[in-house]
Amino acid sequence: MAKFGPNRLQGHTTPKWLIFLRQFNNLIIYILVAAAGLTAAMGHLTDTAIIGLVIIINALVGYYQEANASDALEKIKNLLAPMATVYRDGIRQDVPSEALVLGDLVYLEAGDNVPADLRLVSADNLRLQESALTGEVDAVAKQTQALQGDIPLAEQTNMAFASTAVAAGSGLGLVVATADHTELGKISQSVANVQKSKSPLMREIDGLGKGISWGIMGFSVLLFLLGMLTGQYTMGTLALAIVTMVVGSIPEGLPATTSVILAMGVANMAKKHQTLVKSLPAAETLGSVDVIATDKTGTLTKNEMTITQIITPQTTYRVTGSGYAPEGTFKVADKIITPSQHPDLRQLLEAGFLANDTTLTQTAGQFTINGEPTDGAFLTAYHKAFPDKPAVQALDLLPFDSDYRYIARLVKTLTGATKLYVKGAPDKLFAMAAAGDPHFDRRAYEALTKQLSQQGQRVIAVGEKPVPTNTTAVSHDLLQAGITFLGLAVIVDPPRDDVIAAIQEMRQAGVKVKMITGDNPDTAVAIANQLGLADSPHAVTGLELAALPEAERQQVMTQADVFARTTPSDKLAIVSALQAAGKVTAMMGDGVNDAPALKKADIGVAMGMGGTDVAKDAGDMILTDDKFSRMQTAIGQGRRIYANIKKSILFLLPTSFAEGLIIAFTILMQRQMPLQPSQMLWINMVSAITIQFAFIFEPAESGLMQRPPRTSNASLLNKHDIFQMIYVSVLIAGIGIIAYDWLLSAGVANEITASTMMVNIIVLSKIFYLFNIRTNALVISKNFFSNPMAFVIIGIMLGLQLILNYVPFMQGIFHTEPLTWLEWGIAVAVGILILVITEFDKVIRLAHRRQKGKTPLAELSE
Repeated sequence: MAKFGPNRLQGHTTPKWLIFLRQFNNLIIYILVAAAGLTAAMGHLTDTAIIGLVIIINALVGYYQEANASDALEKIKNLLAPMATVYRDGIRQDVPSEALVLGDLVYLEAGDNVPADLRLVSADNLRLQESALTGEVDAVAKQTQALQGDIPLAEQTNMAFASTAVAAGSGLGLVVATADHTELGKISQSVANVQKSKSPLMREIDGLGKGISWGIMGFSVLLFLLGMLTGQYTMGTLALAIVTMVVGSIPEGLPATTSVILAMGVANMAKKHQTLVKSLPAAETLGSVDVIATDKTGTLTKNEMTITQIITPQTTYRVTGSGYAPEGTFKVADKIITPSQHPDLRQLLEAGFLANDTTLTQTAGQFTINGEPTDGAFLTAYHKAFPDKPAVQALDLLPFDSDYRYIARLVKTLTGATKLYVKGAPDKLFAMAAAGDPHFDRRAYEALTKQLSQQGQRVIAVGEKPVPTNTTAVSHDLLQAGITFLGLAVIVDPPRDDVIAAIQEMRQAGVKVKMITGDNPDTAVAIANQLGLADSPHAVTGLELAALPEAERQQVMTQADVFARTTPSDKLAIVSALQAAGKVTAMMGDGVNDAPALKKADIGVAMGMGGTDVAKDAGDMILTDDKFSRMQTAIGQGRRIYANIKKSILFLLPTSFAEGLIIAFTILMQRQMPLQPSQMLWINMVSAITIQFAFIFEPAESGLMQRPPRTSNASLLNKHDIFQMIYVSVLIAGIGIIAYDWLLSAGVANEITASTMMVNIIVLSKIFYLFNIRTNALVISKNFFSNPMAFVIIGIMLGLQLILNYVPFMQGIFHTEPLTWLEWGIAVAVGILILVITEFDKVIRLAHRRQKGKTPLAELSE
């Protein structure tokens, strides 16, 4: 105890207040805080309040994401059993699990959770359910013999691991590892040590924000110095103008717009697509996914063993239906048959039903088993054929034992005969069948069994034996003396109904799916072929990976399609290798063993129905109905969210820069300021609560899932985006100043009216520019009315502008006056001119893309 400490998992908890403060460590936040401070000092409290609200909202969103990630570690700590039964000084006693030390002798029995890692020294029909650690479906039969060499976790049959459950039997084990040294503890440490990287979009926006912020601050300092040198303005006037320019130019609405688009996307995915996204950036990350690394059992397959073929000496029967629901038919040569009319089929189904100690129950419309999945498959197959149980009296049961690998039951029939039914490993029953029938073709059945096993199918043999009526107990000797061979049952863990089509569609979208499983390589490859995972799936085992040099291992992990016999550390290494290769990686899983990889992945996806609490807390997203096909929908939604965020940025930046340029051009030309600070504030405020959010409702454009995902190192803005931002901002600012000067020089309006018109020029230019940015198609197309909410939002914005212009109270605050038809006409004409120029630019780009054979959507990834 002094050397290793108590048997509990340790954690390193970051204080919540520190997590919250981290959210402010961002350059654009620094500048916004400074701008808020300056506007507060200058008395512009409304502007201060808006900027402050944006800062707080973003801090809270970031805090929620980071604080939520620590929950997985807490769930893992709770997996250790609270109490343990030990023998100390020959006395059996119950002690707290925390008090266990190396060398303690622990007693295990059915229903217990293993409290530490144990080397078994006694095992009486001991079977452990290890699926949370290994992903294996069936309980593992345990024994006490030594094992040689590097043995995968799933095959360490002389070990019992902490947090696994005793499914049957009893045993004794010596404690060989406690706390963080157990396999569970290693997973806990992996989860604690994994550093979640920022999503691609957040990295791009951070870089964009820094570039814009430094550019604006540098330009502001230079402009301030030039203004001072000219002597045209007083210090106070110039300072106010510069602050107004900074607040107008910095796109403080960008974080809010991005967050709201993400939040609405998340809400839509939860409502319509059974997908809960726990962090906002994860919604967009889906759109960037190159690779999905997924657990097999329970994710790609149902984790419900199903009999698909029954092979008797007379014929071969096909069985339809999947899972534990007793729904399906029996076929011979593709023709549906009546099972009761086929005695050989009825005999095998009855034998499989009776040589069984598992139960099948229906709860809330769902069929579940209590016991072994293989046994459950026989119960389901029987009830597909017959509604009632066999009319027999059970006399004795020989439970499944790892040494013998079969189960047998003795029954008395209605006729008074006594029969023994047995099912189990084919090699064991073939020997019994050969002993009972010298003409039994053992070689043929062995070859058939091998062929089926190589196809990823499990084969169970079934037999029966009439015994004297005075027999009351099952014995191994009775069985070894010979049985009548009834046939073979072929069992598979069937793919989920939606998986094959979903994988095919994701391959078309350029998203690769890699399967990670605890199965043996042959089974894994067979299932991969069945799923259509790749044209020729290539498999590699965890042990093979460990034997490779580092560079070659990294290469193999990025190229292989199937990973078999893997450990939790293998899964984490695979995800890390894919990320190092520049792949945006999604990890899907449901067990404790998946937690480190779920947390490490760019987006971790946990199963909502079959997943453990640990997996759900480690993941960024939960599929509430466990359907793999939801990933295809989620990726499409992620791509739509990214496209709409990019459109909002392409819209927001030039219109924000135009506001700042108006002030900058005025200072450089040494003119009177055309806009009041309150008017600049109005433009920002009205845009922030109306038109920017039109992109929230923008539907996905056609063909979005027919293009490959964008590369992880792709820039958010391409060269043309930057060019368009520059010329649009210069056009709005330049034309606005020209119109302002013309009104004054022509004597048509006074300064207040001209200033009011400039405000409307900027607002209407935003509205018309919105139609250019909304879609990659031309404005006059079928996409014009694809977003009805955009027109509602435009209507709201125009209503607010009318209030600004014509309500006396607003006129006093924002220095506005009613406009004439001429002034409104000029504002509308400027907006139309902006739309015409940008649409002409779009025509040129579309023609250029057609020459290169590209779709309009290509610009989203260029």
